[in-house]
This record gives sequence, structure tokens and C-alpha cells, in this order.
Amino acid sequence: MSIRELIEKLTNIMNKANDYRNQYANQETGPKPPKKRRSLKWILLLPVVFIAISTIMSCQYTVEESEQAVVTTLGKVSSVESAGLHFKLPYPIQNATKVAVNKTQKLQIGYSSSNEAETKTSSVADEAKMITGDFNIVNIDFFIEWKISDPVKFLYNSDEPGQILKMIAQSSARSIIGSKNVDGVLTVEKSIIQAEIKEKIINKLQNYDLGVQILDVKIQDSEPPTADVIKAFKEVETAKQEKETRINEALAYKNKTLPAAESQSDKLVREAESFKESKINEATGEVARFNAMYTEYAKNKDITRTRMYLETIEDILPGITVYIDSSEGGVQKLLPLKSFSEPAETEGGAN
Repeated sequence: MSIRELIEKLTNIMNKANDYRNQYANQETGPKPPKKRRSLKWILLLPVVFIAISTIMSCQYTVEESEQAVVTTLGKVSSVESAGLHFKLPYPIQNATKVAVNKTQKLQIGYSSSNEAETKTSSVADEAKMITGDFNIVNIDFFIEWKISDPVKFLYNSDEPGQILKMIAQSSARSIIGSKNVDGVLTVEKSIIQAEIKEKIINKLQNYDLGVQILDVKIQDSEPPTADVIKAFKEVETAKQEKETRINEALAYKNKTLPAAESQSDKLVREAESFKESKINEATGEVARFNAMYTEYAKNKDITRTRMYLETIEDILPGITVYIDSSEGGVQKLLPLKSFSEPAETEGGAN
């Protein structure tokens, strides 16, 4: 029930009570009090009624889902209330201050934008301009997402926690940017810089104990302060992107051709291993054959030598007639001559 409704309801009750009183007064004998005095009495009573209603209404308060209420009793924190309908003693005995603890808030540094859109509308040069480790000037625009983690500390540990957080963020950002070179700041090290700025802010907040929690740090833009330098760095960035594209294409070609080359290599290795094994087996067989021949040769060297000689002659002199004469003391003679008077059917034979 609102204050207006409560006042209207009390006014109706007072009017009805006044009517009953007038009716009762008409029934009584004697002189009636003057109307002017009764009207003045009610006029003086209205402020008292209004103050009483306001006091009653100030004893209740509602906390939303995204809020917490810090209740103070005679200026000292007595409790922290969560969402719902709550009651307290009237002011100035008790007071309840609502704090949006579950709401993500954004702190913009180096630029400003409207609440409806996050696009950059104007630049704040004093906040954006920073010096790198190699003494170059760059403009850095970034924002910090944060929320209240402890409503009591947020309200009473400092006068302006939001402004203190902003100064801590600016100091941390300038410290990190001052340790990097300009190429890294403008091109490939943005994610690293964001993480380092966030870590530095968190470490500093532990000393200040503001009751806030850092959720994220995002760099919106980083660029040199002049147009010519911006153009040069854009060309550098384009060249680096082209380099990455060529590297990716080379890796894709490598991934496509390397498996085929490895397969061909494995095939050649297997063929070489197979050829090696076949040659080893062939050589082993030859060795065994030679050892067997040597064993037989050792048993009867003359016969084996003669047989090997005759086999060799047959190999190197094919198609001739060989005559063996063993009449002289067992000494064999080779007579590779053939008489022209002998019949033809004896050709190619051995006697």
C-alpha cells in the first residue's frame, strides 16, 4: 500500500468519525462549539497524521533480487539483508542502504559511450594516451567489468570506491603498457596485456579492500596518435596476416603431401628389407652348398676336382665332343677332337 492510498484511507476514516461526532453533538443539549475552532483543530492535526504515516511507511522496505541492503543502527552496521520485504525501526534509529551487488558494472577508460550501446562515441585523450617501453606514444581504450562483492566494505571502507577503482585501473594499465614495445601493444600482445592488467588490478585491490570484484578487462582499441603512423602499422598488420595465411597454406600442403611421401618411403624400406632378406637367404644357401661340396671334395679331392673340371668344360664349350682317355696310369686326358669319318649320331655325346 502506497503512502497516498494510506493517507486517503485515514482521511476517509477521519471524515466518518467527524460525521459520527457531529451527529452525536446534534443530539446533545447546550451550546455548540464554533465551527471555526473545530476546523482549526483538524488542520493542526493533519501534519501530525502525515508524520505518523511517513514514520510507519519508513519502517518497511523491499530489496530486489540484484540487491542487498546494509542496515545501520544508530550509525553502526547491524545486518545485511537479502532480497525480500523487510522491516526496521524508523529513521534515524535505523537506516537501510540498498546496494546492487549482483549487477555487472562497466568502467570505461580512454573513451565514453552511451548506456544503450557499447560503441565508442568520444575519446578521452588524457586517459587514453600512454607511453610504451620503447618510448612510443599510443592511445589505448579499454573497459573493466566489475561488481560489488562486499556491500559493507563498498559503502564504508572508502568515500568514492568507483573513482579509486578507476585510478587503480589507469595506474595498472600504464605500468603494463610501459613494459611492452609498441609493436606488441598495437598488434599481437593485446590478449597478454589484458590478462596482465587484470592481474595487477586484482593485486592492488587486495591492499585497498574496496569490496569489489574484477570480472574482466577488455581492450577496445589501440592505435598510434598520428594518421601516418596508423597507416604504417596497418600495413604491418596486413603483412603479418598475409604471413600467417602463407604459413597456414604451407602447413596444409605439408599435411597433404607428407603422408603420401611417408607411405612411399615405408614401401621402399619394406622392399629393401625384403631384397636384403632374399639376398641373405640366397647367400646362406650358397654357403651351405659350398660347404657341402667342400665336404665331398675333402673325401676324394682328385675325383671331385676332375668332375668339376669336366662340368666346367661342358659349360664353356657347349656342343663339342669330349673324349676321355684313362689308359695311361690312371691319368685322364682331354681330347677335344672329333674324327670326320665317324657317324653323325655320335655328335654331342661323351665317351
